[in-house]
Amino acid sequence: MSWGNKLVVVFVLFAVFIGTMVYKAFNTPLDLVSKDYYKEELRYQEKIDGMNNAAKISKVIITQNQTAINIQFPIEQKGKSIKGEAFFYCVTDEKKDIRLPIIVDSTASLAVLKNKLQKGVYALKLNWQLDKEAYYNEQKLVVQ
Repeated sequence: MSWGNKLVVVFVLFAVFIGTMVYKAFNTPLDLVSKDYYKEELRYQEKIDGMNNAAKISKVIITQNQTAINIQFPIEQKGKSIKGEAFFYCVTDEKKDIRLPIIVDSTASLAVLKNKLQKGVYALKLNWQLDKEAYYNEQKLVVQ
């Protein structure tokens, strides 16, 4: 085989390689963290303010048993009307994401039944308001 033929084979193999990479690139799913990623990014300062407000009070405690995940809001907020949202964000599959309204009992506790969630690793994002003050807390949660 002459050097000219070898050069043609190298170019053909290179073209096949590039074509394969282009095909794979077009067929790879591009899931963003959120559908409204840019809109949420503009509201990031509200999230920072909520984290600062949450840092001034006692921590949110998350426990789980066989049937439920219990979210205990800060003791300072016991007996008060808390409104907000609990977002279970699954880092591996957006189909597992769940948004639930925060409806607490008199002890500032929220119970979420495990049958609403699939097993996996979640980022639990709590966003709530109390007396016109916004709070935000984010914790890693492994649902078993």
